[in-house]
Order: sequence, then structure tokens, then C-alpha cells
Amino acid sequence: MKLAMMGSGGVGGYFGGRLAAQGYDVWFVARGSHLAALRADGLTIESGLAPLHLKPVRVTEDPAGIGPVDYVLLSVKLWDTEAALAQIKPLIGPGTAVISFQNGVDAEPLLVERLGAAHVMGGIAQIGATIARPGVIAHTGTMQRLVFGELDGTRSARAQAIAAEFQKGKFTTVLSERIVPEMWEKFVMLTTLASITTLTHSNLGQILEAPEGERTILALLAECEGVAKANGYAVSPEAAARTRGLLTTRGPPFTASTQTDMDAGGRTEGDHIVGDMVRRAAAKGVATPLLKVALCNLQVYELKRAKRT
Repeated sequence: MKLAMMGSGGVGGYFGGRLAAQGYDVWFVARGSHLAALRADGLTIESGLAPLHLKPVRVTEDPAGIGPVDYVLLSVKLWDTEAALAQIKPLIGPGTAVISFQNGVDAEPLLVERLGAAHVMGGIAQIGATIARPGVIAHTGTMQRLVFGELDGTRSARAQAIAAEFQKGKFTTVLSERIVPEMWEKFVMLTTLASITTLTHSNLGQILEAPEGERTILALLAECEGVAKANGYAVSPEAAARTRGLLTTRGPPFTASTQTDMDAGGRTEGDHIVGDMVRRAAAKGVATPLLKVALCNLQVYELKRAKRT
């Protein structure tokens, strides 16, 4: 099995590293200091579950040198999707499957438009992982789960074959027959989390200590669930219960990558997550006053960041 990791950060670096450790032919696409460190020192995964160091690793900044692969795992930031698509075509052979493990729900339609539906699958990465420093992926917690499936919900031979291969990577894999609804369920959760954490510059544990913390979280969640329902993807009762439990459990220092990026002074996916939810709400006539406040906060931040740079 030959794979290309388009995006070698927390998601691509972690899961690609686990697969490479099992002997699969894994290529990492990276850039800048992360690329240089991977070339010089290999890939390190810091994890309480199973630390890993791989050297050498196959890494490049130009996918054209890799050639066609069996699977492309796409995990770049949403604002880099267009740039990734410009590079990805040399990786695509007749049977190549491109699985997006990005946030939100707007990447897959673009991939289908550019690559053709036959090459595209949907996915969800459930993991706490980030680039701690160049060449080093830090994995927090115990979650290491990939959910994926065909966009039309079929249990194809291709999907079953991928599931069988990924199970050898020593992480949890789930082949879903309802991947698009599940992507919407994550979109609802992530938009709520990104909104409340960036508004308060705090993690969930800190927010829930405030008298209005839980009430505000649930109000944001209700707005997001209303948008999902208006777009034909009503959140299932089981998913709703899981999300409420995740967002209202006292104590955890859980936060969104959007808030982490903001605190670091970097670019955020705010417009691609919170902004996308607000635009979808407007298109369906759904009122989202709290989400609009969260989006305004993110827009102000990005304007200030642009002036600094």
C-alpha cells in the first residue's frame, strides 16, 4: 500500500507515522522547518500511548516526485485546500482514493468537482495532536480514531479494503455508511467549540466554571443544530447526547484548534468553520445571533493579524 499524506501536521504526521511504522510505503508532503526536520532527524511522535521515532522517512515538498499512490490522506488546513489541489494531481492514478480528514463540510464538494466523484471519500479524524516543534508530533489524550466512508453511503469493496489496511496501523478505524451526516455532526460540535473558546480565549474547563458558561455553550450548540437540520442533516439523538456530554463535562482543558491558533497569533480556520456555518444559516433563513458574534470576533482578530504581518 502506497500512501501520500497531503499535510503532515497533527493528523497526517500521526496517522502517517503509525502506518509507516507497520512497513507501508508512506510519503509525507511538508514544507518549511517541518520539512527540514523530517529530512534531517526523521519523525517523532510523543504520545502516552506509544511513543515512536522513525528515521528515515519519505518526505518531499513536491508531490510530483512521488507518482501515483493508492490513497491520499488530505489533512491540510482548510485555507490550503486550493493549493493542495494544485499539487495533488500527479498522485492520482486510475484507482487512487483521496480521503479528506479536514474540518467542516465544504472541502469534499470541491474535491469532487476537481478530481471526480470516483476518487473522493469523506473522513473524520478524532485525535488531539499537533506539531510540537519541527519534526515532532505531540499526541494528547487517548483518542486516535479515523472514520471514513464513501460519500454516497455505499459499503464499497474499496472502502472495505482501506478499512482492512488501516486496522494494521494500530489505531481505531471505523468504516461508516453515513459519513456525510457524521461529518455534519462533527461540524456542529466543532463550530460550537471554536465559537465559545475563541470568544472567551479559554478552554472548556475554564468556561464551564463561569455561571453562564454551560448556558452559552448550549445556546451556541442549539444554533448549530438548527442550521444542520435546515440543511437536511438533523443531528441524531445519539450524536446530540455525545456532543452535549463532551461540551459540558466539567474540568477538561479541552479546546478547539481555532482557539489554539488564535492564542499563538496564527491564522485560524474561523471563516471556514464558524463563517461557513453562518453563511449556511443565512441561506436557509436560520437566525444565528450568537454565531454572528463569534464570527465578528474572529474577523476582527484576522484583520489585526493581517496588519501585524
